[in-house]
Amino acid sequence: MEAQLKHYENKLAFEMDPSDLFDALNNGEKVMVIDARKTFGFEAEHIPGAINIPHREMNAENTRHLDKEILYVTYCDGIGCNASTKGALNMTKLGFKVKELIGGIEWWKFDGYATEGTTGKKAGLKIECAC
Repeated sequence: MEAQLKHYENKLAFEMDPSDLFDALNNGEKVMVIDARKTFGFEAEHIPGAINIPHREMNAENTRHLDKEILYVTYCDGIGCNASTKGALNMTKLGFKVKELIGGIEWWKFDGYATEGTTGKKAGLKIECAC
């Protein structure tokens, strides 16, 4: 039972779902969203307020201006993409506090939240999670 408790605590310590991220952003929590995909994906569509730092380009130089006291949430396309995991790993190595967005931008949109960019979508009907 102790191993199982540790497993779930670790998941919650390092992952966030779209609903929790939406609430954190709207409640003024100290959180910054990082789109870890290539620039063309970010330009097409991204979570409002997100910044784009492709995971392959993350380094001490281009993250120097970021505040190490806030939480960073990385995301990518979704379940078939691991850019958010690579980005979270890179940001952690650089000394930042990081969580990974479960389901990426696809689950963000599935929950009905707006996106920005050349193909961005307005917020749709929010389907509340019963959790």
